[in-house]
Amino acid sequence: MTQRFDAVASEWDKGDMRQVIAHKVFGTISSRIALNTTMSIMDFGAGTGLLSFKIAPLVHSMTGVDLASKMLEQLEAKNSAEASVKTVCQDIMTTPLESTFHGIVSSMALHHVEDTKALFTTFHAHLKKEGFVALADLEAEDGTFHSHGNEGVFHFGFEREALRAIMEEVGFDNVRFHHAHTVVKEEGEYPIFVVTAIKRG
Repeated sequence: MTQRFDAVASEWDKGDMRQVIAHKVFGTISSRIALNTTMSIMDFGAGTGLLSFKIAPLVHSMTGVDLASKMLEQLEAKNSAEASVKTVCQDIMTTPLESTFHGIVSSMALHHVEDTKALFTTFHAHLKKEGFVALADLEAEDGTFHSHGNEGVFHFGFEREALRAIMEEVGFDNVRFHHAHTVVKEEGEYPIFVVTAIKRG
């Protein structure tokens, strides 16, 4: 999977679909979360930074985490005095970061992680007390969303209540789902949600 993302990194930002998704996801997150300049935020599966750079000017620090080094190279090339994102290329599920964050955001990365419960346990461990998550992904779909095929895709979207149960089990409260966008393709329509929650305790 990492090899595929590295291979397409230089072309990733071309075309409208990913740009529109990032715009809609950011709009949904920013309308639900009071982002401010005291916050440190992690973008999980940051890729080329399409979401990171929308949030970075609003917060104290932004860290983009991804396994694909070529994607992060594209992100780093966008850094400027106005908006800068630190990058980390490692699997935080097996090698946690030493830092904790006020919030974790993500756009369209959850379905690429096989063990959803372990991922949310990892998110919980990387958050400060009462830190938040704001995570975008597909509603449950039939496997036709990814036109390139489903290599590296472990979930054809998510059922909301099943995801809520996992999040609450590992220690998140106030789990809320918000419709962010619907991708329309020849194969069908694919709604995208943003789920927000707060670390318990």
